[in-house]
Amino acid sequence: MQNFRNYYEILGIPTDATSEEIKKAFRRLARKYHPDVNPGDKTAEEKFKDINEAHEVLSDPSRRSQYDQFSRFWQKKGFNRQPAKASNFTTSFTRNGTGRTSNQDVDFRQFNDFNNFVEQLMGRRSPSRTATAPERASVRVNSSDAFRPGTSKTAYTIGSRPAPKDVEARLTLPLEKAYEGGLERIRLEDGRSLEVELPGGMVTNQRIRLKGQGIAGGSLLLIITVAPHPFFQLEGSDIVCQVPVTPAEAVLGGPIEVPTLDGRVKMNIPPGVRAGQRLRLANKGYPIEEVRGDQLVEIQIAVPKNPPPSVREIYEKLREIENFNPRRDLAI
Repeated sequence: MQNFRNYYEILGIPTDATSEEIKKAFRRLARKYHPDVNPGDKTAEEKFKDINEAHEVLSDPSRRSQYDQFSRFWQKKGFNRQPAKASNFTTSFTRNGTGRTSNQDVDFRQFNDFNNFVEQLMGRRSPSRTATAPERASVRVNSSDAFRPGTSKTAYTIGSRPAPKDVEARLTLPLEKAYEGGLERIRLEDGRSLEVELPGGMVTNQRIRLKGQGIAGGSLLLIITVAPHPFFQLEGSDIVCQVPVTPAEAVLGGPIEVPTLDGRVKMNIPPGVRAGQRLRLANKGYPIEEVRGDQLVEIQIAVPKNPPPSVREIYEKLREIENFNPRRDLAI
């Protein structure tokens, strides 16, 4: 049982943590280890996966209860010793059928390792075992009321209702929609069309759970992809953009308008700003886990290709009177 994972320890919370404490811990760690914040860091990527798995289990009361039962079983007996009676290490769960409820005991001894238990807990697959009475039943139909030699009996197997299963679907959103959230109509591969209320501040690889929209009452997991934007570029929770200014604006400075996700805002350019210099707009970046970054405005100096004669004349006079030589201090 070397692969057992303590989900409470992964999130850094006590075993009696409330739902709100679980949520806060997940948000804090997800922001710290998110792949967008740690590009190319495989350790952070694996940590992010563990955090997501822990949150997915502990945030669901039913799954958390089964996980806690399993944890106590593991701590008490492990998997290489003779366990006590199965009744001491079983839990029951509810399956919804046609308006009826039934209980089925789960014997934790059936799981070879922790991964096997998690696969079933997450609804990814079930451990292979011989079906028991609650899972399938056989009904025999005779050709007559009494069986006679030479006649045959035909056995039919009636399968139980399929267990709820989670399914995944990918949804690509423009940056503005991922930022704002709101209603979005999506069409699934099975032909269904859903109108979904999306949260704001979504990031790539974020999962949105839609309960009851999977197989047999399971959940539909929307995996979000934020499409590249032609103007804004995400760097963690910061947004970078390039804004051109005229030579006169670069020399003299002054206010200019800059696009942001919230609309255009005014920003003061300092006199003598350099090409490639970054200016900061505080709290105009991207909100990741309720913490918003800044917008970094990279200055580009734009030169007119074909100025009108009047403007060209001014530049000619400026060249005659200015004594500024930017090549004076070259290293060679």
